[in-house]
Amino acid sequence: MADDYYQILGVSRSASPEEIRKAYKKLAQKYHPDLNPDDKAAHAKFKEIQNAYDVIGDAEKRKKYDQFGSNYENMGAGPGGGGPGGFHQWRSAGGAPGGGGQFEFDLGDLFGGGGAGPDLSDIFGGMGGGGGRRRHAQPVRGNDLQHDVTVPFKQAMEGGEINLNVRRPGGETERLTAKIPPGIEDGKKIRLRGQGDPGPNGGPAGDLLIRIHVESHKYFKRNGKDLEVTVPVSLAEAMLGGSIDVPTPGGTVTMKIPAGSSSGKRLRVRGQGVPATSGDAGDLYVVLQIALPEEPSEALKQAVQQFAEEHAEDPRKDLRW
Repeated sequence: MADDYYQILGVSRSASPEEIRKAYKKLAQKYHPDLNPDDKAAHAKFKEIQNAYDVIGDAEKRKKYDQFGSNYENMGAGPGGGGPGGFHQWRSAGGAPGGGGQFEFDLGDLFGGGGAGPDLSDIFGGMGGGGGRRRHAQPVRGNDLQHDVTVPFKQAMEGGEINLNVRRPGGETERLTAKIPPGIEDGKKIRLRGQGDPGPNGGPAGDLLIRIHVESHKYFKRNGKDLEVTVPVSLAEAMLGGSIDVPTPGGTVTMKIPAGSSSGKRLRVRGQGVPATSGDAGDLYVVLQIALPEEPSEALKQAVQQFAEEHAEDPRKDLRW
């Protein structure tokens, strides 16, 4: 016979319909014109593969082909009328053997499922030339957009709203508002669905991803769910003890300073750490820092000197490497 369709697809004459279909899919994925836009040999090979599958991939045509062999085409039952199943059309620029000018195959079945082939939206989205052209453009999801926004530490802890301007493909600028949940961490992203680029060919729009950057704070810092704040205290407050007011995300709290507190002493305030949208909030750790006067009076110097003479112990006696 002029062309051995079984040999073209690389299967035996006793191959099952499923074996023939798998062989066709494997070869079509390799030689498809949209994947080889400048390869004329691949285009010709694909026509040959499609021609073979149109015959032995159809039960009735295969039966006649097996019976009449090379006489099959002369009997007016040649390929080109369409393969089995509900197929989409692909029109070749070069035309099909015999002047048919188009082949039919199931694009979704050829490239979809099982992860064996590339994604349709990646292969056919936006392709306008090369070896092949789809009759109906497939809808493609639009691109995601990303914006970086810097917010104050206080706003990141308490939550709130941010405004940003998004430039659309047409050149116009759209002002959008997004909500920040309380306690958002630095580097986290907020997703606004459908606010990205519009999808080609009527596809769904992409999303807008807002990456949050949190400014540092002069006194507060974050450790997971907890907050830590450095609180200056006077020498008298540290030595004699007393009460101080400390700002927190939940409002100002009054706490007692134990007498004889040194710089670095940590005091905990439960539930006044990072606010939580679900579950319990973290804790607030107050770190005391003794603030000495920049220009102490002579009376203060003498008092400190007298104190040093009366308390001569070495505060670094246990310091070791």
